[in-house]
Amino acid sequence: MNVSSNELRHRKGTKAIRLMTKDGFPIKNKEVTVSQTKHKFLFGCAEFDSVPLANGELEEKERIKAEERFEKFFELFNYATLPFYWGRFEPKKGKPDTERLKKASEWLVSRGLLIKGHPLCWHTVTAPWLLDMSNEEILKAQLNRIKREVSGFKGLVDIWDVINEVVIMPIFDKYDNGITRICKELGRIHLVKEVFNEAKKANPEAVLLINDFNTSISYEILIEGCLEAGIPIDAIGIQSHMHQGYWGVEKTLEVLERFSHFNIPLHFTENTLLSGHLMPPEIEDLNDYQIKEWPSTPDDEERQAMEVIKHYKTLFSHPMVESITWWNFCDENAWLGAPAGLLRRDNSCKPSYYELKKLIKKEWWTHPTRLVTNNTGEFEFTGFLGEYELAIDNIKLHFNLDKNSTLIEITV
Repeated sequence: MNVSSNELRHRKGTKAIRLMTKDGFPIKNKEVTVSQTKHKFLFGCAEFDSVPLANGELEEKERIKAEERFEKFFELFNYATLPFYWGRFEPKKGKPDTERLKKASEWLVSRGLLIKGHPLCWHTVTAPWLLDMSNEEILKAQLNRIKREVSGFKGLVDIWDVINEVVIMPIFDKYDNGITRICKELGRIHLVKEVFNEAKKANPEAVLLINDFNTSISYEILIEGCLEAGIPIDAIGIQSHMHQGYWGVEKTLEVLERFSHFNIPLHFTENTLLSGHLMPPEIEDLNDYQIKEWPSTPDDEERQAMEVIKHYKTLFSHPMVESITWWNFCDENAWLGAPAGLLRRDNSCKPSYYELKKLIKKEWWTHPTRLVTNNTGEFEFTGFLGEYELAIDNIKLHFNLDKNSTLIEITV
């Protein structure tokens, strides 16, 4: 899929910048160099391995391997998803894993990443001790949990998957759990309203997502009902775990078209494409496919790379998409043991890693540009939206390039 520069106009901005001396005089006819340092678009990945690494829990051999992996991670991504699964975060009531997650968040933020917490409310991997409560008590515990995490992590984690997979939530029947119980009693929209309102109260500035793997009309109807109920959804999360094969450009565009009519930003929150054999098509629940070995192969790695390029180009070309999160960076510890990583188990890069890096840091990156100020100290600059460094003589300054076309005045 070829994406012309015209089709990416929504990803770019033009800014007029005026350079002034401290005495208020324009800096005339002066050469400057402008370099991009960060994308505004969120190129993300789930990175649960940051928790043991940031907390110093790894033996030396594993620590070195993890550090090597993260250097490759930081070369590619500006956004990371951290695990807040309630059943793992607070397996014993009143003993949440707050400090470990805070250390991981602080470490990732220190490397320039934005962080999303996933998820606050979900019927899977939820707290087992909820089953000892009445439905009224479960809801109260769920809302208290949201208040605690969203307020407690404010400034570190300001993007949240508030509720996950609501379409199936009240009819989920694989095992009993507290969240399915209250969703069945309250109804989907009522529960969504409760959890979103609590999250919004805890951090009014947070970006709050509803998230689902179900891309059918059922999800559309749910979102429509939520919006009619006044629920403050900031972004619609769409999962695309393609273990059974790449969706293809046509299906992806069809999904984008249907969900973009809400005029709410779209986040593709969980993306996987395999570099090994595909999961059989008759499998309905991906979790049901458990095998001992699932190798990555050279031919499948080439296929994965081609599909990654198509998938990212399709999503990046659509103006409603603000975020793409790859789900497994490395095959080691990947969900279901699938070869869905951009890195192999030994940390070596697959072709998909290099192809994605070409897109993010070359094709979709504004390379260093030399410009000269005019007689009023101004120059005009066009580039991909994001953060920039401006170098003049031995001085380095910073500015954001966004869709706001107002003149920036910088004192040197």
